[in-house]
Amino acid sequence: MNINDIIDGCKKGASASQKALYDTYSYKMMGVCLRYVHSKEEAEDILQETFLKVFSRINTFKNEGSLEGWIRRIAVTTAIDHYNDRKRKFSFSNYEEIEYSNPSLYSNEEILDQINAEELLQIMNELPEGYRMVLKMYAIEGYSHKEISEMLHISEGTSKSQLSRGRKMLELLLTRKNALSNE
Repeated sequence: MNINDIIDGCKKGASASQKALYDTYSYKMMGVCLRYVHSKEEAEDILQETFLKVFSRINTFKNEGSLEGWIRRIAVTTAIDHYNDRKRKFSFSNYEEIEYSNPSLYSNEEILDQINAEELLQIMNELPEGYRMVLKMYAIEGYSHKEISEMLHISEGTSKSQLSRGRKMLELLLTRKNALSNE
C-alpha cells in the first residue's frame, strides 16, 4: 500500500489504512513527543492524542507538502497544548541567576563532541520547563519567537529571554557534566 492509498483509506475511515499510517509515522512522532515531556507515559498519551487528531483532520490534508511534516506539526502543537493545559506559569523565582565560575574551561564544540544526541536531550530535560520548551521549539523545531509566543501564550520578549537563559543553563549543565566525566 503506497502513501497515497493510505491517505485515501484514512479519509474513508478504513482502519487498515489508519493502522498503516500509525505504523509508518508513530516511531518518529514518539521522538517528537519525548522532546517535550519528562516521561515516556506522557509522551505516549500525547502520541495517541496526536494520531486521533490526525485521523479526525486527515480530510484537511491537501497532499501539498510532506505528510510527515503535517503530522509533526500536529504532534508539536499537541505537546504544547498539553503543556499549556497543565497551567504551569513560567517562573524564574525558583532558579538562581546563572553564574559561571570559569566559562572558558571547555569550548562548546569540545563538550558537544563528547556526548550523543540522547545524552543532550537528557541534559535538556534537566532545564526548567519554560526554558526547555522554548529552547526545543526554537532550536530543534525551528519556530520563530513570534510563533512560540503565540503557541505558549507568552510575549516575544519572554520567549527570547527564556531562550537566552535556557542556552546559558544548558551550557552550564554541559560544562558540569564534562567536568565530572573528566575527573
